[in-house]
Amino acid sequence: MSLKIRLARAGAKKRPFYHIVVADSRSPRDGKFIERIGTYNPMLPADHEDRIRLVTDRVTHWLSQGAQATDRVARFIGKAGLAPMPAFREQPVQSAPKKKAQERAAERAKAAEA
Repeated sequence: MSLKIRLARAGAKKRPFYHIVVADSRSPRDGKFIERIGTYNPMLPADHEDRIRLVTDRVTHWLSQGAQATDRVARFIGKAGLAPMPAFREQPVQSAPKKKAQERAAERAKAAEA
């Protein structure tokens, strides 16, 4: 049984609220879970203390049991200092400007200087 620490959506339409749960990876997103270990409220400001709540001892327990956190939850756990922060690129390589666009931008910058 592969365990995941992931978000389960709750709340009303257009008012999301998420429970951070430990669940079998095969179960549906909002379906059966093993334990609820926190909450995430994206409607609150980023610096609000209730935006992300984790039960730290249970998170460390499940991580020690081999549960894998999803990308978003791994960031939450990393910010809380319970696990190393995952490495994420800020800008994907695919969305970087291509060679011709970079050349045009360089030409525009050169023309603006002159």
